[in-house]
Amino acid sequence: MKTLARSFFIFIMMLLLISCGSSSKTKKDDKALGVEEHFQLAFKAAERGNLEEAVTEYGKVLKLDSKHSRAHLNLGLVYGRQGKWDKEISQYKKAIGVDPNFAEAYYHLGVAYSEKGNLKEAIAQYQKALQTNPHYVEALNNLGNIYFRTGKTDDALAAYMKTVEIKPDYARGHFNIGSVYRQRGKLDEAATSFMKALEIDPRYALPHYHLAFIYAEKGEFKLAIEHCDLAGKLGVVVDPKLLERLKPHR
Repeated sequence: MKTLARSFFIFIMMLLLISCGSSSKTKKDDKALGVEEHFQLAFKAAERGNLEEAVTEYGKVLKLDSKHSRAHLNLGLVYGRQGKWDKEISQYKKAIGVDPNFAEAYYHLGVAYSEKGNLKEAIAQYQKALQTNPHYVEALNNLGNIYFRTGKTDDALAAYMKTVEIKPDYARGHFNIGSVYRQRGKLDEAATSFMKALEIDPRYALPHYHLAFIYAEKGEFKLAIEHCDLAGKLGVVVDPKLLERLKPHR
């Protein structure tokens, strides 16, 4: 009888241990599922433009997993859309704190600083993004934009050239190369770059607009009118002076 009772006791204990292990595993699974569910809810809310809901759901993700770097990044993006710049920057920094090799977080931190007018810090963040990912075309392009705006056209051109070396079908890179050439008065080189941009993306309005000016300057008014009209159809508000200049040639 004692042996039977002992065997029964051992059997019950084994069931309890199995139950506890299963319960522990279920809690872990529930937590993991909860993080993913809230993340997807947040992502979809942001896509719909429901930013407050997105903030709430990303907050739930981070409550469950404070080291979720992507949630920090996405929450920063939502704050940026709300115009809450300080909160935006804080979230990008938290994402980097979790993952120091998170190139995308450095990139968006650069964008935020650029929008705030802190170009020195923006440059530093784009450079960090490129240290982590040397082929980050958007970071290179934005770095080039800052150089162009601040008169460092050699540095700008080098950055833009690198973008199309990495990604030959990067229309924006070809357009920006053309912009540097046009500023330098190299109209043929500029036109070539603008045409490359249009070969990649025929509905890219700005190359059409710049080509209209170039062809007008070269006296090729038929082409100037063609590109001016295309730019207007694609949404560019055309300079009245250009329209007036082309008017006698229509």
